[in-house]
Amino acid sequence: MGEADTPRHVPRHSVKTRCCIVGGGPAGMMLGYLLGRAGVDVVVLEKHADFFRDFRGDTVHPSTLQVMDELGLIDGFLKLPHQRLQTMDGLIGGTSVRIADLRRLHTKYPFIAFMPQWDFLNFLREAGKRFASLKVMMSTEAVDLIRHGEIIAGVRARTSDGVVDIGADLTIACDGRHSTVRERAGLSVEEIGAPMDVLWFRVGRTPDQTENLFARVESGKMMVTFDRGDYWQCAYVIAKGQYDAVKARGLPALLDDVVRMAPILEHGIAEVKSFDDVKLLTVAINRLSRWARPGLLLIGDAAHAMSPVGGVGVNLAVQDAIATANLLADKLTRGCPTEHELDAVRRRREFPVKVTQVMQVVVQNNIIGGALTSGGRPLKVPLLLRLISAWPWLQGIPARVIAIGVRPEHVHSKAAPTSQRRDSVGIMSR
Repeated sequence: MGEADTPRHVPRHSVKTRCCIVGGGPAGMMLGYLLGRAGVDVVVLEKHADFFRDFRGDTVHPSTLQVMDELGLIDGFLKLPHQRLQTMDGLIGGTSVRIADLRRLHTKYPFIAFMPQWDFLNFLREAGKRFASLKVMMSTEAVDLIRHGEIIAGVRARTSDGVVDIGADLTIACDGRHSTVRERAGLSVEEIGAPMDVLWFRVGRTPDQTENLFARVESGKMMVTFDRGDYWQCAYVIAKGQYDAVKARGLPALLDDVVRMAPILEHGIAEVKSFDDVKLLTVAINRLSRWARPGLLLIGDAAHAMSPVGGVGVNLAVQDAIATANLLADKLTRGCPTEHELDAVRRRREFPVKVTQVMQVVVQNNIIGGALTSGGRPLKVPLLLRLISAWPWLQGIPARVIAIGVRPEHVHSKAAPTSQRRDSVGIMSR
């Protein structure tokens, strides 16, 4: 964003806070909750009026469920509508394989919960209302950074009532893979790449339909389906940059391919009426080498975009938030951490991010990319997957990688005294 894009009129008013979190996604809302719980004066900015966004990651893994348990939130959380996945079965070139079995995990919650992300975020927002030091400003979009020399001193934000300057000792960017804060801070991204993009759409489901298949891979085609109770959530994988070619073939050709791969979808496929019902998700894997500047920290997708392989993006973001609160919450009660102290978050989280991305690249290049470019040749199940499927005890290994991840985080940040909490005060919104 250049100088001409910066709001020219004088801000209507200013707000001062200890910590300003930009972005109300999983990383931002979890971190806001944790800092509010610790008694840190914190404001979370969410540019939309609500969290209702379709086609967002909605897999809540056992690592995140464990965090909710540690925070005393799990009982209320699991009362929200959700579906549970314990086994991941696939069909590769017509051969059935079991990729992972979460029942083999030694964890309190051995399942993946499928829950709309807006329910997850709304739950955190409602739970955070008990903390007097936490404010959430909806319909508030960060458009620029406030600088005092080389130090980031907050953000300038656009609201429905005009422009507001939010001064902050620390600004934390949780505004996703297209981060405005990252761009304004001048931080460069290392692109790792991905061979595919994803078409995301819903297909109607009747109550009597049951199928445990998770992934279907054929020569030149791949699709993943999630049973969401009253509908199937479908992810149709295409080669990178081929969306225009798919559209040129026409919607009937695409839907015919879908039904051929997954006959169970035939009944409800008519709900996909046009390409307006099909969302293109451009897949990217990237990361920053530098996560912090004086007064600024980036976490979640703003620091490292993940592939949808394994559905781990939401949970990596939550893990970043836990680590950030563990390392910084106590320091934030006294002032802004130094750049070296902020960089401790990267030093803690960079290893699990890199390892996870390496594993995603291996799957993309050796299974997904190979299938999409097979040129009509019959597919064979890779040797590793044949071994995992044949030996059930091995199915716990990919289950742990997907469900728990590398170096899972646990809540160690302290809660402020109950005297600093409130019972029913509403959170600031715009």
